[in-house]
Amino acid sequence: QVQLVESGGGLVQPGGSLRLSCATSGSSIRFYVMGWYRQAPGNQRELVARITGDTSTDYADFVKGRFTISRDNAKNTVYLQMNSLKPEDTAVYYCNAGGAVAGYWGRGTQVTISS
Repeated sequence: QVQLVESGGGLVQPGGSLRLSCATSGSSIRFYVMGWYRQAPGNQRELVARITGDTSTDYADFVKGRFTISRDNAKNTVYLQMNSLKPEDTAVYYCNAGGAVAGYWGRGTQVTISS
C-alpha cells in the first residue's frame, strides 16, 4: 500500500512556474514507476510525465521541454517542476504510483494558469 499526497498547486500567470510535490507513505516507492497525470474539466485523465526506479523519464509531447519530473527515494517524494506554463495546463494534477490501471493515486492538486 502506498499513500500519496500532492501539494504545490495554485494560481499562476501564463509563463510562470510551479513545483508540485508528491509525498508518499506506506511502502517504499523505490521500485515503483511514479507518474504525474492531469485532468481538465470535461477531459479524460492524461499522462504528463513518469519516472522509473532507475530515473528514466518519459514525457507527454505537450510538456516536453517545459516540465521536469524527479524523485527523491530517500524522502519518498516525487516532484514535477513546471515552467513556461500555459492556460491549457490548467487541470487537477494527480500523483500515481505503479501505473494508471492498478496503481495508487493521490487526491490531486489544482493548477490554474490565468492572467
